[in-house]
Amino acid sequence: MIGTSPKGDVEYPSACSTVLRRFAGPEANEIAILCRPEGQSRDRVREAEAAYRALAGLLAANSASFRDLTRETLFLREVRRDLPLVLDVRARVLAEIGQEVCSPAPTFIQQAPVALHASFELSACAVVPRHRDAWSVRDVRAASSCACEGCARSGGRLVCLGDQTSLHTANVYGPGADAVEQAWNMFCAAERLLDQCGMEFRDVVRTWIHLRDIDRDYDALNQARREFFRQRGIERRPASTGVQGLPLPDTHDFSMSLYAVKSPRPLDVTPMSAPSLNEAWSYGVDFSRGLRVADANKVAIYVSGTASIDEAGRSVHAGNFEAQVDRMLGNIASLLARQGASFENVVSGVAYLKDPNDAPVLRSMFHQRGFDGFPCALLEAKLCRPELLCEAEAVAMLPLAAAGA
Repeated sequence: MIGTSPKGDVEYPSACSTVLRRFAGPEANEIAILCRPEGQSRDRVREAEAAYRALAGLLAANSASFRDLTRETLFLREVRRDLPLVLDVRARVLAEIGQEVCSPAPTFIQQAPVALHASFELSACAVVPRHRDAWSVRDVRAASSCACEGCARSGGRLVCLGDQTSLHTANVYGPGADAVEQAWNMFCAAERLLDQCGMEFRDVVRTWIHLRDIDRDYDALNQARREFFRQRGIERRPASTGVQGLPLPDTHDFSMSLYAVKSPRPLDVTPMSAPSLNEAWSYGVDFSRGLRVADANKVAIYVSGTASIDEAGRSVHAGNFEAQVDRMLGNIASLLARQGASFENVVSGVAYLKDPNDAPVLRSMFHQRGFDGFPCALLEAKLCRPELLCEAEAVAMLPLAAAGA
């Protein structure tokens, strides 16, 4: 069951708006939250404090705490300038509420919010178990020889719910003399982190990959990813998003986060397709258009980053923003429909705009098509092809029985 919490869509007097969507499953409530400082005060300390106090309040209102968070992502306008300040405020707020040792390491990336003057947006997900004795959480640090600021915060949160284990990682990087080597080593670093948790890359169902210069390095990413998957024998590609975003360490040109899930019983994981789209790997990009995953609590539908692409893999409607949004939403709707879902089942999303000035049109079209009402960060980012103007990803959830699982 999906619902909006009574504490969702709250306007905070200290210039922060929030959206919350909750899914009620048999094992746990799963919560997605977006805190969006509006930036009216242009006081970054005040924005950060408002966001984290709002997040703490929403968690408490839903019988949760920072220990229940599985993922926390900071989308920052200026990562080098803003991240230390936001993390300092975060630590202070968590210390005040006695949860400074309970929260996961946040993912951070420079992708400017389209909201005017806002220095960041905060996205978070939580799993609130119905039976605490059947649940545990452990934070894992990535083993790395690199001591840079980003790698020092590379790791993951391992969550056990019954006999099912899931891993949510943050800020995975790879060293290298060129882009192919960096991308290859990033996948190897993720593999080592998975191994620390008794998992392997075959358990990964979702990745998010950020490139410092997507025009320059996207081909290198695809070359390294394809070879890594070939060598590891990975045929079921994860759902994925690959967009431009600046990692904090200047020495790294790529950053990756991922979600993996494992159970003693074989999980029902199905690659998704739609008549309006071809398979991405047919033109050399190794990800699935989406994955349907039936786990212990729900059927999750992970829709990859999706743009104005046709059934032959071609970009369509070059230069026409409204037509690109329409095609993008049509592709997402088609992927969902093949799994018995619709926009009403979406619990979270992210939308990327090449030009932030297009945001009013995007919001209007999202509302007209019903792609709204759930936490959805709106960010400025260059996409994998220069002619593409917008891209969106989504997560939908269905009850196990309703989905025929």
